[in-house]
Parts: sequence; C-alpha cells; structure tokens
Amino acid sequence: MDVRQLQILRELGELGSVKAVAEQLLVTPSAVSQQLALLTRSAGVPLTRKEGRSLVLTDAGRVLAEAGGAVVRAMADARAAIGAYHDDPGRTVSVCAFHSAGQALFGRLAARLAARHAHDGDAPGGGRGAGGGGRRDGGPRLRLADEDVPQHGFPALTARYDVVLAHRMAHSEAWPEDRLVVVPLAQEPFDVALPMGHPLAARASLTPAEVAGEAWVSSRPGYSPADVLATIAAVASRAPEVAHRINDYASVAAVVAAGGAIGLLPRHTASALALSHSVVLRPLEGIATTRRIDLLIRPENARRRSVELVVEALRDVVAELVAG
Repeated sequence: MDVRQLQILRELGELGSVKAVAEQLLVTPSAVSQQLALLTRSAGVPLTRKEGRSLVLTDAGRVLAEAGGAVVRAMADARAAIGAYHDDPGRTVSVCAFHSAGQALFGRLAARLAARHAHDGDAPGGGRGAGGGGRRDGGPRLRLADEDVPQHGFPALTARYDVVLAHRMAHSEAWPEDRLVVVPLAQEPFDVALPMGHPLAARASLTPAEVAGEAWVSSRPGYSPADVLATIAAVASRAPEVAHRINDYASVAAVVAAGGAIGLLPRHTASALALSHSVVLRPLEGIATTRRIDLLIRPENARRRSVELVVEALRDVVAELVAG
C-alpha cells in the first residue's frame, strides 16, 4: 500500500462514491477503482462493499482510512518540513577546500557573507545576529574544513560536505557530472616560483628547457605540481632533480625563498604567499599548466537556498581574486 491509495480510501469514506473521488483527485473513475483493488489485495481483507448503487467502506476499510488519514497528514507535514529546510537561508553549510584554496578563500568567503547579511539586517524588518560560524540572521552558518587529497579523491568528499572546492588539471578526466553538480569557478595556471635573486627571475616567461635542469621542490605524486613537472620533463627530455616533496604551498614558498631549489605555485591562490616570501612567479611557455577550480555538490544539496547563497559568494570572491 502507498500514500496515494490510502488517500483514495480516505476520500471514498468522506465522499461516498468513486465518481466523486475521481473528480476530487482529478483522475478517472477507473483509476480510482484500480487503486482500491490494489489496496484491498495488499491489505488482505475487503475494504469496500456495495450498498445499493454506492460503494461504502467496510469496518476494516474505515479503520484503514482513519489510519491512512494520519499517514497522509504526516506526509504533508514532512513535505512542508523539507520545503522549509530547502528554503531556509540560515541553515548550516559545510564547505571543504584543498589547502591553497582554503588559505586564499575562506577568510574572504566568511567576510563576504558577514557583510552581505549584516546589510540585510539593516534593512527594514531585518535583524542583527551574532552567532558563531559566520551566521547572521537570514544568512548561512558556515562550517569550514580543508582536505589534502589527490584529484580523484574530491568527488567522495561530497558525502561529508555540502560544497567541495576541487581542482583538476584541464586535460585530465572530467568530474562525474551524472551524479554531481559541477560549478566552474576559475582556470588557474601554475607558475615557476624562483628566489628573488635567481638568474631566471629576470625573464618575463620561461620554457621547459630553461627550468628542467634545476633542483626542484615539488608535491607528492598524484597532485598538480607533480603532474606539471612531469610534463616539463617530457617536453625537455630531461628527468628533473626533485630535492623536496612538499604539498603545502606556504612551505614550498619558504623553501624556494631560501635558495637551492625552484618550485611551482598556483598563480591566484598562492600569489599572497609568493609576495610574503619575496618569491618571483614566472609563467611557463609551450606546455599546459592550467588547473580548473570547480565546486562539486550533490544534487539534493545544490537545491538548498543556504547552499545557493554560499555558491554565489564563492563565485564573487574567486572572481575578485583572479581579477586582482
């Protein structure tokens, strides 16, 4: 038995005829009769009986119709609750990012949402709230986390977080869009990171042949810098000397600034790190060094108003970061 069949039985008890039930529910009388027959078969006892030209409920039918009414009301309440949940802009939104994106974007995102909803609170009828996690009255409550995973590990993070900032090299396998909503944010090149006094720092751009013979600080295999360095080696036909394997870009910038090795840093999300360590960034010519930065969201979460507001804010802060 299902809720629709229980509703039909309930309406039959109230209205007294198949025709009236069909008109009430905007279906055909034959459809009503078919659903009543299926419900009777499922219940295992007669639920209706003929009384003259009318079809009335048996005692068992009345008991089930009363219980079915409670089920119908509960389902209506459940639909209203889930509707309110989806429409509520103040719900908690968990956001996960890879490390460099978290460093570059989390503070901006929290500030953007704080400013937007503080302004909303100043509007007529608005309120001011302080709450933890970046929530104001009417705005989402953020729960932020960072995860250092290889490219193929990002889709699985959507099981634990509402919004996942992910990256992949532009030429690599696409995200599984058959089961995830993918929101493109930016295309970000990797640049060669050089100490300020390095001879190549005077160049406006560099080629794979010019940098392949240097000592390198690179990421662990499976991460973007290692992929770019492998491409440099293939184009230059020279195996690079990898002196250090470090995934954290702040540490990479510090090692590069100390001299003895060069590295690869993402142009937008690590530019502040490069400046703070007096590291020079130079673009590479002749090879693809660009990674995509995307949001990965499960479809059921993408429809929530609180998630939509966070996605809008992330688009704004990433656009500002790239433009700057």
